[in-house]
Amino acid sequence: MAARRKAGGSRAKTGGARAKTSRGATRPRAAGAGAGAGQRSATARQRAGAARGVTRLPVAKTYKLYIDGKFPRSESGRYFELHVNGGALIANVCRSSRKDFRDALVAARAAFDKWSSSSAYLRGQILYRIAEMLEGRSEQFITELTLQGRTRREAEAEVSKSIDRLVYYAGWADKYQQVFSAVNPVSTSHFNFSVLEPTGVVAVIAPEASGLLGLVSNIAPAIAGGNTCVVLASESQPLSAVSLAEVLQSSDVPAGVVNVLTGHKSELIEQFASHMDVNAVIYCEGDAKATRQIGELAADNIKRVILRARIDWSADEAQSPYFISDTQETKTTWHPIGS
Repeated sequence: MAARRKAGGSRAKTGGARAKTSRGATRPRAAGAGAGAGQRSATARQRAGAARGVTRLPVAKTYKLYIDGKFPRSESGRYFELHVNGGALIANVCRSSRKDFRDALVAARAAFDKWSSSSAYLRGQILYRIAEMLEGRSEQFITELTLQGRTRREAEAEVSKSIDRLVYYAGWADKYQQVFSAVNPVSTSHFNFSVLEPTGVVAVIAPEASGLLGLVSNIAPAIAGGNTCVVLASESQPLSAVSLAEVLQSSDVPAGVVNVLTGHKSELIEQFASHMDVNAVIYCEGDAKATRQIGELAADNIKRVILRARIDWSADEAQSPYFISDTQETKTTWHPIGS
């Protein structure tokens, strides 16, 4: 009996201990409960900050230059702000100097020999790779074009046309020689051949109203023909040009083949037209004063001037193998028969 009572007492104690534990222990919080409370307090702090007029300033991207396969800032340290129709700030854009142009020209000249001697098939493959990469980043380009004033539909059409234009010139890269070269009849015992060769470094002043498609439509035929180029992007729509440079860097285009500058045309047109190491200038605006200035300055070293004003870059007429031949020189050779 005593043993039973003892055991019962111990059971009662245990039960009491359990009861005490169940009454006195603190229940653990659910894992999400603390997080939810923290989020609510953070939200409350944000609302309090907004009520006090404290707002977060957005970090505007600075679009850099593209020279010799790298993305430097302008050596002058200057930049200009790009706004949405004069309103909110979109980005900061580097303002190129004459020194930046000379650096780009040195890079283009250094890249010319290797690029011009590469096979036409390889150049076509690289152009096709650019189209592939642009396709993969099309949403980014659509967004940038809409920020610069395009409607969504217009931006989508411009990006699609730009991709198609790259594919078009990729196809022509190894075919234009057959169209424009010739075997010439002569009255002597010789073979006479005329073939095209790239003219050298091409300076491109891109269309102002077509930030992406106009740019692609001038770069693609120049490099398809083995030239290297220095491009001054649209002053009012420069974002797509620098983003295109990012695509070029990741598309097997050798450093220096394409160099992209941003800035004010009024500061750089003279350098583009007068520099003695430029072999051809492409000007895509219809300004009569600038056209006359370019023609006069280009005469100093007899560089070729190619005017492409008032072109609808979205039209089929804005793509042609003749755009490739514009920046080619015709070389004629004589070979004696039987030797």
